[in-house]
Amino acid sequence: MEPLHPVRPADPTTAGPGVSRRGVLAGLAAGLVALPAVDAPAAHAAPRKPATPPAAGVLSRGSGHGAGELRGSQIAVTSGRRAEGRFGVMFPKLPAFAPDDALLIGLAERMIDRTPPLADVSLSNDGFDNPDMPAGFAYLGQFVDHDMTLDRTPLPAQDQDPKALVNFDTPFFDLGSVYGGGPAVDPQLYDPADPRRMRLGATPDGRPDLPRRADGTALLGDHRNDENLIIAQFHLAFLQAHNRFVDSGASFEEAQRLTRWHFQWLIVHDFLPHVVGRPLVQSMLTAGTKGPVVVDRRFYKPGNPARPMMPIEYSVGAYRFGHSMVRAEYEMNDEVTIPFFGSPGHDLRGSRPIPARARADWNYFFDLPGVSAPDDRNMTRLIDTKLALPLSELPPTVVQHVDGAILNLAQRNLLRGKRLGLPAGQDVARAMGITPIPNDRLGLTERGWNGRAPLWFYVLKEAELQGGRTLGPVGGRIVAEVILGVLSLDRSSFLNAATPWTPATTPFACGDFLRMAGALENMPAGDEAEEPDGEVPEVELPEEEHPEDA
Repeated sequence: MEPLHPVRPADPTTAGPGVSRRGVLAGLAAGLVALPAVDAPAAHAAPRKPATPPAAGVLSRGSGHGAGELRGSQIAVTSGRRAEGRFGVMFPKLPAFAPDDALLIGLAERMIDRTPPLADVSLSNDGFDNPDMPAGFAYLGQFVDHDMTLDRTPLPAQDQDPKALVNFDTPFFDLGSVYGGGPAVDPQLYDPADPRRMRLGATPDGRPDLPRRADGTALLGDHRNDENLIIAQFHLAFLQAHNRFVDSGASFEEAQRLTRWHFQWLIVHDFLPHVVGRPLVQSMLTAGTKGPVVVDRRFYKPGNPARPMMPIEYSVGAYRFGHSMVRAEYEMNDEVTIPFFGSPGHDLRGSRPIPARARADWNYFFDLPGVSAPDDRNMTRLIDTKLALPLSELPPTVVQHVDGAILNLAQRNLLRGKRLGLPAGQDVARAMGITPIPNDRLGLTERGWNGRAPLWFYVLKEAELQGGRTLGPVGGRIVAEVILGVLSLDRSSFLNAATPWTPATTPFACGDFLRMAGALENMPAGDEAEEPDGEVPEVELPEEEHPEDA
């Protein structure tokens, strides 16, 4: 395996040749920034006094990202801290941390940045932008999460094992959201004329789209990848990548394996270096000239390596760092900025055909090979303890608006961590041999915290205190160990190829993947990257193949 490639520099303040700058922004997209379902006080207004919800609140209703409890994630409170099934506990000796709900609710209110969505991304000057991370990485992270947490356990097995103590599925990065159970099990995901290819849809204007039902919802292996228009278009790129491999002569199995391996490569060589830091990733990987890449796993040691559990410290705690990276608005293409959640039909919620005005110009989300960066590229928000305003009131496509429903994402995360038995952040730090950050530095001054902090908040504040560009030592280690550990335990992953494997050309990052998939051809007219007509990705197969189920 080649060394990790350098991260391309991202300078959102410098326009390249041919990139338009805004001259006059007044009134631009003014009708798109209204959020009728959300109070929108002036920027940086004082936090509102939280309303007290019903005692427990409703956390489990809904179908979108962050909506309900994943099956089996309650294992620590239903079956014990040493039990392992679909989920488990990374640090079983640590006690659960259960502060008073009122403290968690008050903290959640303080975590919302009250700045309304901007009329144009170029107006962003509040200091929350992460100059090292284009905004597409928040949605690559969401895609990674959905692939890992997808539960394809058959319903009869779920009924017999409601606590998910038997791990019928795995968290392996096998693109289950793309392939489902394969052409025989999920034929609706495949091209009826050629089941080697993934089924594609088209928008009314003839542009590529996810395959959709009459009501606009997508036919996917995981419906969560249709919850917003950014991840929907990212999912579309994976369908196109698979089809490109088939069109270049690969069999279904070869195309599937190559698509998976390119995805896994992006996780190791692009996503993780951005979110945990390149030095940590490099320090955890040992590659020889032959055989598997060895991953240093000090803390993630699942009892069943063939079907490894997902630690709740990761899934309910550290990995939710991505929520702080979400912007209130995104420039989808030149001069079109749209709020993330807002007025129905005028925001980025999904479950509908991709509108022409919301078609992603990927140059606003990733570095693209051979293309100058726009002067107002979307950058992720810093990894810190502030969440964008739209996440204070999640729409019905994410959480059902029933009586008692908790719509504030920060509140949902904090209460869920308590309900599912997460340990305190300082306790995890000590268990990892890291000096814990005291509560006074975390800003938790109320006596009721008893010197400890919720793990999710701790991970965010740890990153914030170090500048917010990457995760800190506790959060970064949990995220890197679990992701790299899962890849190392998957005998069919590229880390375990008998002959070391790399993409046909390296360095290979997200922009290269989008180009390879043909996704840059979908961009609004005039913004496509220059590409030879008819170019298809080179298919490079490993010398020794690993047979695997579709």
